[in-house]
Amino acid sequence: MGIALMGAVSQGVLWGIMVLGVFITYKLLDIADLTVDGSFATGGSVCAVLLVAGVDPLLAVLAGMVAGGVAGAVTGFLHTVLEIPAILAGILTQISLWSINLRIMGKSNTPLLTQPTVFSRISEMTGLPESTLETVVGILVAVLIIALLYWFFGTEIGSALRATGNNEAMVRALGVNTNTTKMIALTLSNALVGLSGALICQSQGYADIGMGTGAIVIGLAAIVIGEVLGRLTPGKLVSFSSRLTSAVVGSVVYFLIRAVVLQMGMNANDMKLLSAVIVALALCVPVVWEKIKLRSSYSKGDGSDA
Repeated sequence: MGIALMGAVSQGVLWGIMVLGVFITYKLLDIADLTVDGSFATGGSVCAVLLVAGVDPLLAVLAGMVAGGVAGAVTGFLHTVLEIPAILAGILTQISLWSINLRIMGKSNTPLLTQPTVFSRISEMTGLPESTLETVVGILVAVLIIALLYWFFGTEIGSALRATGNNEAMVRALGVNTNTTKMIALTLSNALVGLSGALICQSQGYADIGMGTGAIVIGLAAIVIGEVLGRLTPGKLVSFSSRLTSAVVGSVVYFLIRAVVLQMGMNANDMKLLSAVIVALALCVPVVWEKIKLRSSYSKGDGSDA
């Protein structure tokens, strides 16, 4: 059980990088970008092919990140230039990436059991087990990305990007090109998704054409779980940096829940159903909680008036 939970933590942190990408589009632009399911696999596919070709693991990870960013830029082009609705643009890119990923790998699965990875290289230098390094590296990368995102969204262009999601008409009235901010957000988001896919493929030892299936659901579940935990925290986590951190924490909690349920004997084929249930519950809890608080305040008010 302990080993399973440790594995869940390492997976949760590495997937948390993908969740940060989903956070940018879902929470800042108010777009559920379905490109994620395809760009996650694209990052893994590009990374795997380069590793098999003998490319340095770190360069392979960066290449996967760039590939994910390109996929996001395509969605951005379809949405901003061709004026295709954002959700449909994401679906079109996602469908296209299935065939593109097959072209990249030449097959549906690329094993990496004999190839060096970022984790194996660091393990050779430090002597630490790869299972431990996956968690450590994931945390370090996540912290670095959170710090960079916090800095970026505090800049002028970053602030304009955040404002675009809140009130696009007002941002346009201020002379900001919202098409540019959307393009930047979609590219940055999917670059992080591609980075996560590249790290996950090195962690699990293979890249698969279906490795990104359901990634958007996992991302949304992690974000909502993180927000629920933030609301239940005394004082509430409302700062931008804490919201980014809670997204990664939500990813870890999500994978811990999955690990516990699997250890209890749940069929692995039902995991997609479990993911949907977790998202539904996580979305319902805040609404129900607010209604209970509202009714409680009304009851107290009636008592005092009496």
